Amino acid sequence: MAHTVHALRHAAPALAAYAAVRGFGLLVFTLWAHRDGRGVRHLLMASWDCDWYLRIASDGYAHELGTRVDGNNLAFFPLYPSLIRAGDTLLPWLPRGGVGLSVSVAASLLAAWGIFAVGDRLYGRRAGVVLAVLWGSLPVALVQWMGYTESLFTALCAWSLYAVLSGRWLWAGSLAALAGLTRPTGVALAAAVSVTALLTLRRSCTVRPLLAVVIAPLGWLSYVGWVGLRLGRWDGYFAVQRLWRNEWDGGVATLRRMRDLFLAERPALFVAMVTAVLLGSVVLFVLSAGDRQPLPLLVFSGLLLLIVLGSSGVYFPRARFLLPGFPLLLPVAVALARARTHVLVTLLTAAALTSAVFGGHMLLGWHGPP
Repeated sequence: MAHTVHALRHAAPALAAYAAVRGFGLLVFTLWAHRDGRGVRHLLMASWDCDWYLRIASDGYAHELGTRVDGNNLAFFPLYPSLIRAGDTLLPWLPRGGVGLSVSVAASLLAAWGIFAVGDRLYGRRAGVVLAVLWGSLPVALVQWMGYTESLFTALCAWSLYAVLSGRWLWAGSLAALAGLTRPTGVALAAAVSVTALLTLRRSCTVRPLLAVVIAPLGWLSYVGWVGLRLGRWDGYFAVQRLWRNEWDGGVATLRRMRDLFLAERPALFVAMVTAVLLGSVVLFVLSAGDRQPLPLLVFSGLLLLIVLGSSGVYFPRARFLLPGFPLLLPVAVALARARTHVLVTLLTAAALTSAVFGGHMLLGWHGPP
């Protein structure tokens, strides 16, 4: 307990700065929404994917595949709606959407703490604080305080990767398994944990890394297997994904979409921002590899990029899909941490302002899901 209190105090500047950035973004969004006569609570708690998770928490999953495009809720992994259902039971006076939002906000703070812990361990406290603030200042960071899974997934990823870096193999595997029950990209974290543990076993054959190899992919495999049993076909989950027009094609559809945006269309601001995030993420991964980041971070962020860029699915949510890829921000965080304080504060303030503007535009100017 004393160790946890000390760790929390050590992380306090990062958590306070993160909360300030996201609080400012929420304030800008709220004022913007009121000016436009839009309902803040609905947008944050019950719009788009939020509604899918709330209905799963309330009514459960579909029993058959069907033929409706973008209509089968088995595409959504179960941990987040299960937490909503549990919270709804424990706090019956709180609206179900409020429960989901509370889970996301609490998870975002745990994520910021875990992100700080990774940055602090690798490059020192100042870099850890900057890393947490940068994660809270991403263009689509408003999603972190919505009824979506990104905050929960990022928290599990951050602490699992921290556990790998600190040699806590059972924690690493267990958190990776939970991440595999949260989002389909949990397979990237499971691979990062398993690969690192296997390399550790080559040097020293001990039980805990071996258990991490076994445990890490269990969450993802369990849900994919359960969907197959529920639908009565071994490829049930992948059939659901095909109904959502989501298959891995190695990036062909992504490159075609980018080509069309640059050569044949005048892209909407939000889509242009998504494209900038995707291209910037590739550059950041190259820089991360050049900096020789620890292997688990490179495997996780690299596989996350491959999954997101290699998908043939809907294009515009992909900046959101990359939110958990916080290791990609490490080269920027390290560079900023070395800057003079007034330069650092100026740049981080500019990032927070930009995030607030894009967050408001994402939900109020862009006519589609984030």
